[in-house]
Amino acid sequence: MAIASLQRLASQISKSNSFSVSSRAIISRSSASVASSSSAKVADRIVKLSAIDPDGYKKEVLGLSGQTLLKALANHGLIDPASHRLEEIDACSAECEVHIAQEWLEKLPPPTYDEQYVLKRNSRNRVLNKHARLGCQVVLTQELQGMVVAVPEPKPWDIP
Repeated sequence: MAIASLQRLASQISKSNSFSVSSRAIISRSSASVASSSSAKVADRIVKLSAIDPDGYKKEVLGLSGQTLLKALANHGLIDPASHRLEEIDACSAECEVHIAQEWLEKLPPPTYDEQYVLKRNSRNRVLNKHARLGCQVVLTQELQGMVVAVPEPKPWDIP
């Protein structure tokens, strides 16, 4: 929005020829700095993760601060986005279960009672893996830069 306004002003100035060359230079520098500062904000939000797919291959995953881990993994094809069609945890089937390395678990807020319930309810042997979290409940932050996540094999009841 600000860039468009500055560009319009610059084009009006060049048509009217009433401003000096130095005024035009100031306006063009201002529009360039606004453009670079808005792109820097997006770059500051990028969170790089390492994901281990079910076959054991390591892949780099990029997400944004404030985005869920599920969204970042789905964007890179590691979790089927259609498998997690419900936003509310009450209707969750734990298809977005991930396993997070111990050193990163300590940087996450503890799982809620609902998250633990869903994970226990849907685990194969009804014992909660201490590294298991729901990707839909993990919100990415800059503090999680470099986090290591494993995407487990789908459970037999998750495969169509």
